[in-house]
Amino acid sequence: MKIFNTRLPTLSDIQQAQLTAQRQADDYLLLDFDTRQHSRFRAVTVSGEAVGIDLPRTGVLKGDDVLTNAAGELMQVIAKPQAVTKVTAADDFLLMKGAYHLGNRHVPLMFEHSAARYALYFENDHVLAQMLENLGLHTESASVPFEPETGAYQTGHGHSHSHSHAHTHSHNDAHSHDDSHSQHNASIGHSNDG
Repeated sequence: MKIFNTRLPTLSDIQQAQLTAQRQADDYLLLDFDTRQHSRFRAVTVSGEAVGIDLPRTGVLKGDDVLTNAAGELMQVIAKPQAVTKVTAADDFLLMKGAYHLGNRHVPLMFEHSAARYALYFENDHVLAQMLENLGLHTESASVPFEPETGAYQTGHGHSHSHSHAHTHSHNDAHSHDDSHSQHNASIGHSNDG
């Protein structure tokens, strides 16, 4: 099994051409966000070949990251569309309020800005969706490649912060929310890779 252990920050024209040929042959990885958080895992290319990923613990793999191995072979990572919750609001202030409450719970968020409006995306969690609806935001199911924001102190593929413990937040809206029920929402970056 081929083991890919290095990220390529830049690509030559020859490498770009090689990746184009590999994509046409389905020789690439289509991975969801949960898988891309790990630095060590086994995966299967779209064409069915098993490969290993063994990277330093340096952050989440992004869609379009390119990996290489000792033999100089390349493997491109594509973010797989997955079921998420899309959040929109009647005005920007309300959406900002929703982002605050999700951020307070350490939920990985992806932001979208289109000509029509702004939107937030997070991995499905019916408790969080209900909280947002109670605040007056609109939630709906979507399927998109999920690429949440990295931390503000991260640059590129730098160190990532993770919470692996459960904790409870109390809020003014007279309920408590236990983050341990959705551990996948709280773990970004480092994980127990095995």
